[in-house]
Amino acid sequence: MSAFAGDEDNHSSVAPATNMDKRTRARELTMQALYQLDVQGPDLLDLLGEFFIEAETNNAVRSLASEWTRGASENLEKCDELITAATIKWQLTRLSPVDRSILRLSVYQLKFCRDIPPKVVINEAIELAKKFSTDKSPGFVNGVLDAVLKKLQI
Repeated sequence: MSAFAGDEDNHSSVAPATNMDKRTRARELTMQALYQLDVQGPDLLDLLGEFFIEAETNNAVRSLASEWTRGASENLEKCDELITAATIKWQLTRLSPVDRSILRLSVYQLKFCRDIPPKVVINEAIELAKKFSTDKSPGFVNGVLDAVLKKLQI
């Protein structure tokens, strides 16, 4: 069980962490950390603790972001396989690093974090795409995650 009760998420595009749901903030940090790993390489994983300390004062948020980052990183191959299977017309390398990071986090949560409802995972991914990516990304992310979810439920 995680450090947070429930998984209800409060959204605000400019809210500081104190006004933002802890899980939402942890997702943002995880997406940013996965982006850094994608761009700078897996050797950065051991240094991400410093990033979390600089980016967030709440220990529970940092802990959850670290847990999700390590989990997604350790299961990157499986997550990437599921994403690739769902993006028939797109190679994984052609996706923007931001979209790739959002999808990796979300696919990790769909596959390995059974305590988080799939609807919450997908809705949170769409919100991340709205906040950090292009206008077309929320629909793209939604479509990919719907396809991944269907494949996982078979």
